[in-house]
Amino acid sequence: MDQGRIIKNTGMMRDAARKMEEKHFSDRAAEHVEFLPVEWRSKLSLDGDTVDSITPDKVRGLRDMLNSSAMDIMYYTSPLYRDEITKGLTQELNRLYSLFCSRNPDFEEKGGKVSIVSHSLGCVITFDIMTGWDPVRMYHQEQQALQEDPRWLSYEERHLLEQVHLTRQRLRELEDQLQGLEASMPLASPALKFKVENFFCMGSPLAVFLALRGIRPGNNGCQDHILPKSICQRLFNIFHPTDPVAYRLEPLILKHYSNIAPVQIHWCNTTNPTPYDQIRPTFINPIKETTSASDTESIPSPSTSPVLARRHYGESITNLGKASILGAASIGKGIGGILFSRFARSSSQASAVEGSVAEGEDKRPVDSQSSYGLSSLSQSSSTIIETALELEHRIDFELREGLVESRYWSAVTSHTAYWSSLDVALFLLTFMYKQQELPEVSEDNPDPV
Repeated sequence: MDQGRIIKNTGMMRDAARKMEEKHFSDRAAEHVEFLPVEWRSKLSLDGDTVDSITPDKVRGLRDMLNSSAMDIMYYTSPLYRDEITKGLTQELNRLYSLFCSRNPDFEEKGGKVSIVSHSLGCVITFDIMTGWDPVRMYHQEQQALQEDPRWLSYEERHLLEQVHLTRQRLRELEDQLQGLEASMPLASPALKFKVENFFCMGSPLAVFLALRGIRPGNNGCQDHILPKSICQRLFNIFHPTDPVAYRLEPLILKHYSNIAPVQIHWCNTTNPTPYDQIRPTFINPIKETTSASDTESIPSPSTSPVLARRHYGESITNLGKASILGAASIGKGIGGILFSRFARSSSQASAVEGSVAEGEDKRPVDSQSSYGLSSLSQSSSTIIETALELEHRIDFELREGLVESRYWSAVTSHTAYWSSLDVALFLLTFMYKQQELPEVSEDNPDPV
């Protein structure tokens, strides 16, 4: 079941991307983006069938859905199974990359780039693989620090602690000898055999995991605060506003971004959209402009997105049926796909990413941010941002709610809607193909923000 789900989900994303390529990137014939599913879950044994054997038969369908979703979070937070999960995913990523390079020997020579699209818990697992985060090692370091201060221990406990200390000293000596023997061997290769250019997170709870690990907002707007560029050049956090699993990442870098709206993802048929890097920030709560310094301390939690009033903007995801039925309970299952994009050297200038409005449809706004219903940074409020730091690149990108979309139903379906969304497909391709400068926005379609 898991194997078929991720393959079908990736197939839906591939089909959506092909439509967007034909419509918006037909002039980039020398370049191509390929989507490959990374199926790793079914190869893991974990607890075998123990969970299935203890699951009651009543409402079996709902229980199976919970077992296949929430159980993955329990597995990953368990030190007993975490290593098995990370090793399984790492091996599958490296295997796919090696297989792809063997079938496309000129991929690396022509400057091919690798991006990873992860979904839900897969974002956390991939992040930990890339950064090498190991909670077991950190636990041992903390335990060692606590044991070095025996002031509150009894005599018997101190005596036992001394014995443990001597034993660890002996263990360190053996480890030093082992390291001496390994010094003559080649250095261990990185966990992944390739450099990650872009890391796209969809419906990701990564911000919650980072917050619980002690990550707090810093005093600079660099992505390196949570993910060094030496590991991954660009990080993107894509989410639907009603996705109950998704959280924002930007407030973990700069706290005041909890009051700055995420960037709105363009509709796939928006005419002459403003390039994402040129979209100016907008306030979620314009009242903040006149508040005192003491009032700004009530900014929402760094890892949560503030509750907003009902807004009418964005993509109406009406084709969620197949995605939600197909991918419901795919929390943590889908790492999405490994994206291989072949970038050829071209002297021609890229055309603007644009699309025509279908016949019979009303024309949508030229600029995606203009329909957000929020206050742009005006002259009076610009001093607030001038005195505060800004992000080097925006990270949070939000899909749009439909005009007739039920918020409660959307909360159920939105977590699995990314795979079939044309807006998401175009967004991915925009940054995958973004190797040449985009033409400037024409005077007929100025930036209204």
